[in-house]
Amino acid sequence: MKTLLVGEYRKGQLRDSCYELIAFAEKLGADSTLFLVGSPTDLPRTDGTLYLADVAKYGEFNPEAHKQLLLDVVAREQPDAVVFSHSSYGWDLAPRLALALKAAQISEVVDVVDGSFVVPSCNSKLRREVKAKTAVSVITVQVGAFNPGEPSGTPTVVALDTDAVGSLEFVGYETAEKGGVDLTKAEIIVSAGRGIGKKDNVELIARLAEALGGEYAASRPVVDAEWVEHNRQVGSTGQSVSPKLYLACGISGAVQHLAGMKRSEYVVAINTDRDAPIGEVADVLVVADLLQFVPVLTEKIKAL
Repeated sequence: MKTLLVGEYRKGQLRDSCYELIAFAEKLGADSTLFLVGSPTDLPRTDGTLYLADVAKYGEFNPEAHKQLLLDVVAREQPDAVVFSHSSYGWDLAPRLALALKAAQISEVVDVVDGSFVVPSCNSKLRREVKAKTAVSVITVQVGAFNPGEPSGTPTVVALDTDAVGSLEFVGYETAEKGGVDLTKAEIIVSAGRGIGKKDNVELIARLAEALGGEYAASRPVVDAEWVEHNRQVGSTGQSVSPKLYLACGISGAVQHLAGMKRSEYVVAINTDRDAPIGEVADVLVVADLLQFVPVLTEKIKAL
């Protein structure tokens, strides 16, 4: 199998998600070629061929021009799959390319099993394995789902150019208002998952966070249920945090959540399921009923 991996360049820098795409191709057992609209002075550290269009000419967001550049590379390379990160760039460009190629699109891939692509469903409560029926497929890969190795190597660069002119003007990036609390500055975060059971139990998490001198947060299902405001959500659709201590209370460990907290220095997970995915990233896994354990832990900490 042959893949064309689409790297991203944002705010003047190559995004690390490029290396996650390489890890995805490696797990798939596929040969890979890279595409990037970026700078000649900031290239991915990897071997192989890199098709490079100058970001100074084509901009970081120019969907019509970027699509045409990609179509030119697809015509040359004839890949079986074109792979994007599941990001705002990928969300916009992947369906444009899929339509132009009359290709199936598979979005938010979190794993590969026997050549099939694993994607979440039912608000990430379930997973299903899918395959494309078209000769070429367009894929978006969930950020944080594939762990890259240490980047190394120097690519062979093939310069790209096109006469395509975009009708959109890219003005710039606008940072979303965090409002209320900035979790990115918290050194200790206690986070609530759907395992807390009901809205009233958020107070248990908030009390533990207060006792530790930290902030409380939540996973997406808790926010979607309106038990906690969105500005406290951690994950790929919330805030990305890197505290010294992260306590995950009743959080199963969906890839989307892990993507937002994987840079935490030390992770403690409290879960009744000893086989929950969060245990794979936790430094300590407490197998217990959080409704019993958290109040006791809070009182012990207050007594110190």
